[in-house]
Amino acid sequence: MLALASANLAFTAPVAPVVAPTRSADVAMFTGRSRSAPKGKAATKAPAKAATKAAPKGVKKTVNTFLDVTGKPYQEVSTFVPAYDEIGVLPPIGRWDPLQIREQGPERYRRFVEMEIKHGRMAMAAFLGVITTYSGMRWPGYLSTSEGIKFTDIPGGAISSWAALPTSAWLQIVIFISALEVYCLKQDPAKDPGDVIPEGWFWARYPDGYDVWLGDGSTKQIGEEELFLGKTWKLNAERNNGRAAMMGITGMVIHEALTGNPVFPIGESL
Repeated sequence: MLALASANLAFTAPVAPVVAPTRSADVAMFTGRSRSAPKGKAATKAPAKAATKAAPKGVKKTVNTFLDVTGKPYQEVSTFVPAYDEIGVLPPIGRWDPLQIREQGPERYRRFVEMEIKHGRMAMAAFLGVITTYSGMRWPGYLSTSEGIKFTDIPGGAISSWAALPTSAWLQIVIFISALEVYCLKQDPAKDPGDVIPEGWFWARYPDGYDVWLGDGSTKQIGEEELFLGKTWKLNAERNNGRAAMMGITGMVIHEALTGNPVFPIGESL
C-alpha cells in the first residue's frame, strides 16, 4: 500500500492555479494610441487649465513712468538698445539710474542734474589745483600778512593744504563761494541746468551758433549738433570731464590720507 501511495504521488499532474477571467476591454496593448474607455461607462474629461492666472487679491500691477527734465513722459527704451535722449546720457552705459531718481518727478531730477554739474566743476578745479600746486607753482607774495604765511609755504595736497590754511582763510573761501551760489551765479529755472551766467555778461556758456575762421580765410557757421565745436558735444564733454574729476579728486584725497602723496605712486610724499 505504501508503494502504491508513493507511486500515485509521483505520477500526479501538477494543478495550475485558478486565475479569474479577464475582459478584453481591460487589457491595454501598446499600440501608440490612448486607451479607450470601456463600453457602458461615460468618459469624463479633466477640466481644462486656465490660460492665465488671476492676480492675487490686494496686489496691484504697477507700470514705471519716466519723466524727462521738462516733465514730459517718454517711452522706456530697451535695456539692450539704450536711448541717448539728453545731455550726459552717453554710450556705452547709456541711462543708469539705480536709485530711480528720474521717476520721482522732473523737479527732483533737475535738482540732481544741477548738483552733478556743480560738483563736476568744483572737482575739476580741485583736481587741477592739486596738480598745479604739487608741481611747485605758487602765487607770489603773502597768503596771510597777519600770520606771516606765504603762498610758497602751503603744500600741494588737498588735505595738507587744508590743514595749513588759517581758519580765517577757509571762512573767506566759504563766504565767497556761497555768494556766487546765491547771488552771482544762481541757477535760473527757465534756463538749462548748468547755465548760470546772467544775461549781458561777456561770457556765454557754449552759444548755439557762432562763426569760426577757417584756414582759407572764410568763416563757417557752427550748428548746435556740430562735432567737437557744437554745443551738444561740448556739454557732453563738460559732464564727462566733471565725472572723471570727481573720481580723480576722491582718489587723490584717499592716496594722500594713506601714503601722504596725492599722486601716488609717482612723486614724493608731502
